[in-house]
Amino acid sequence: MFTLSITPRFYETDAFGHINNTVITGWFETAREPVFRLFNPSMQIKNLPLILARVEVDFVAQIYYGADIQIKTWIEQIGNSSFIVAHEAWQNDHCVARGKAVQVYFDFSTQKSSRIPDQFRDQLQQYLISQ
Repeated sequence: MFTLSITPRFYETDAFGHINNTVITGWFETAREPVFRLFNPSMQIKNLPLILARVEVDFVAQIYYGADIQIKTWIEQIGNSSFIVAHEAWQNDHCVARGKAVQVYFDFSTQKSSRIPDQFRDQLQQYLISQ
């Protein structure tokens, strides 16, 4: 499992004093960077063979400015050409959001998905936690 600590920024709040719901998907994407590095350690964006096919977020509780967020990230499922990255956001020892992202191994030259090579599949397997 990967973990990331985020300090909410003031401008991420909404009119009600909560962290705006649109911010969570950005936090989850930031938390996926270690997964991206499995495929492209140098993080040269043009060499990253992944595209995002789907995201979902469940807002479990209100998130507030003034307390750090811990984001836990793991691999939930590995398919032929795609895999599911799962996330949980925690604030003050409470789960405040859950989410998933479907990442697809993509061949940009053919503009099609392709099978995840075994070398990457083996690395993903190390972080596989089924729910």
